Amino acid sequence: MVIRPAFPIPQDDLKSVVESRTREWHFHIYFLLQSETETAAALALRDAVLRLRRDGAFVAVPLRRVNKYPIGPHPAGSYEIWVPDSSFSEVFFYLASNRGNLSVLVHPLTASQREDHESRNAWMGTPWPIYLDVLPHDGDIPLQYPELGLGWSTSPDQELPLEERHSRGAEVEALLASNPEAAPAPKN
Repeated sequence: MVIRPAFPIPQDDLKSVVESRTREWHFHIYFLLQSETETAAALALRDAVLRLRRDGAFVAVPLRRVNKYPIGPHPAGSYEIWVPDSSFSEVFFYLASNRGNLSVLVHPLTASQREDHESRNAWMGTPWPIYLDVLPHDGDIPLQYPELGLGWSTSPDQELPLEERHSRGAEVEALLASNPEAAPAPKN
């Protein structure tokens, strides 16, 4: 007999979902230190991200340090790229399209670094083993680059109020009401 774990009930309360969302992400690009070719490809990708940020394609901040040895939970050469939620889609698509054979760990930045790396993650390419024991379960949300005023440092007056979100949602529902391909939201 196979026993399956119970599935959680998905959150569907607007206020809870909006307040619990993440606002910042990390992309960790992994490379084999033993491979000069792979290391060069990883560093060329980093330089391309830096040029594109400079030119205004998106906001992405590679950490100055490039790990030339395993460090923290990361088992190989790697570097981190910080991205606010406002640039997530552009950076995700760019890396997915330009990473070649490199593996990229994507995870949110929340107060639970361990959960972010363990169960809230996604991989582009082949997943690598992560050494989770060095990560805390709970802590503070790490504020990175607050001078940008993005991500967790976004000013409250830049936030879309819940009433406006609700109004926009109702507008989308109305626009899709006659489209037979679009599933309608439940009535309750």
